[in-house]
Amino acid sequence: MAIRPVLRLGDPRLRLASAPVQRFDTPELHALVADLRDTMAERAGAGLAAPQIGVHLRVVIYGITANPRYPEAPPIPETVLVNPRLTRLGEEEQLGWEGCLSVPGLRGEVRRWQRLRLEAFGPGGEPIAAEVEGFHARVVQHECDHLDGLLFPDRLVCTERFGFSEELRAAGLIP
Repeated sequence: MAIRPVLRLGDPRLRLASAPVQRFDTPELHALVADLRDTMAERAGAGLAAPQIGVHLRVVIYGITANPRYPEAPPIPETVLVNPRLTRLGEEEQLGWEGCLSVPGLRGEVRRWQRLRLEAFGPGGEPIAAEVEGFHARVVQHECDHLDGLLFPDRLVCTERFGFSEELRAAGLIP
């Protein structure tokens, strides 16, 4: 439908908590999902949350086949989650480098749950339940953080593992 501007770190709207979607299968919700899909694709994102385009509803989209920003990432099917709930499975955590369309050009190392159960609805109101792990779990957690006004720099392991992608690549820290 439309490629929307992505809010960037420093915009106070990114720090607001989002409201649950109350009505499913509406033209407005389907238009929002289409805008998220188009905007994510235009910017080569692995995911995008509605608050990143200034819409404070609990809606995220994610998925990749091949992505230049994450060249070693496995494919993840495109998924839309409405009103998602995440539950940690086990105690294992993983460290990994993250970037964000709202924090362009910067990457940082973040600790996330290794495995989780997600429960949500699709845009038509159909229930979604899945267990995900690894990079897939990382992407889901990253996008769902946006729904609560959190960005990946809030979860940095240490500020010494945060910087511009170009410099981190030159130092051999990221692919």
